[in-house]
Amino acid sequence: MKQRTWPCPSEGSRFTSLPFSKLHEKRSRFSSSSSIKATASKSTSPPPPSHDDTAGDFSALPFDILTKIAAPLSLPNLQAASSVCRSWREALLPLRESMLLLRWGKRFKHGRGGVKANLDKALDSFLKGAARGSTLAMVDAGLVYWEKGEKERAVGLYRRAAELGDAVGQCNLGISYLQAQPSDPKEAMKWLKQSAENGYVRAQYQIALCLHQGRVVQTNLLEATKWYLKAAEGGYVRAMYNVSLCYSVGEGLPQNRKLARRWMKRAADHGHSKAQFEHGLALFSEGALLKAVMYLELAQRGGETGAGHVKEVIHQQLSATTSRDHAINQANNWRALPATR
Repeated sequence: MKQRTWPCPSEGSRFTSLPFSKLHEKRSRFSSSSSIKATASKSTSPPPPSHDDTAGDFSALPFDILTKIAAPLSLPNLQAASSVCRSWREALLPLRESMLLLRWGKRFKHGRGGVKANLDKALDSFLKGAARGSTLAMVDAGLVYWEKGEKERAVGLYRRAAELGDAVGQCNLGISYLQAQPSDPKEAMKWLKQSAENGYVRAQYQIALCLHQGRVVQTNLLEATKWYLKAAEGGYVRAMYNVSLCYSVGEGLPQNRKLARRWMKRAADHGHSKAQFEHGLALFSEGALLKAVMYLELAQRGGETGAGHVKEVIHQQLSATTSRDHAINQANNWRALPATR
């Protein structure tokens, strides 16, 4: 699959937003604070101690408040919170149920776990999970509605998740405003920035792309490269590739060939096919033919057809067939480093 990530002025309005995220990667942090005002008692004797068992009981919180606190929790965090005490376990029961529904929804959507793919059943499970307060289920239900072309319903679910502090919901809501006809730049950047500041790398990359291309906002290369670097350091592969190009041409960053090579290799090792092609070319120019063949083979498998032509040229220069076979075996055994999707 082609991985076009670098803005090109000659291509006019060929900007495309990122696909909506399917994986829930980083969650936002929540904290609550309360202030208690002390009032002087008019009685000369102290009041009797309260025996109200509900005082300070987490499960006694209104459900909407509880949802805002716990809705973005991942399953391990939800299980840990549920094990604190009985009242927490009872209060968080709807959200634990939502996780089970979310799991079944994913099985029906992708045809996993011994069930046949069924988008309607997947949507039904996601909606039931969303009704119990899970922002993960809200986002997945929104994705299904978007695929069905029911974009207003999708946006409504993204907004619910976003307002509960879910970074993926915030990102998807921002992208929805970018893709709207007409687009709403103010709302798009508002939600993308919230998501990016919550540490979500896809939103960080999307903001960088908008600033780089001057799409819905004024072009700002310095600000764009700041967000590219944040996303790249967070493990986002497309951002790694663009950081390499920025260093290579000195756009938004000081020109630095060494750092450009480092980020290009990093992107290649994380599975970016275009980076594999360019890194393979660099190795070829340095005379590291076997390593070059491996990266070019990987790039060709990833859809970079030009890599195959260069690879054939190198094959003609290699002295023995065994050397070529060794390089191909290396490519067969290669595994991409973990990356943030």
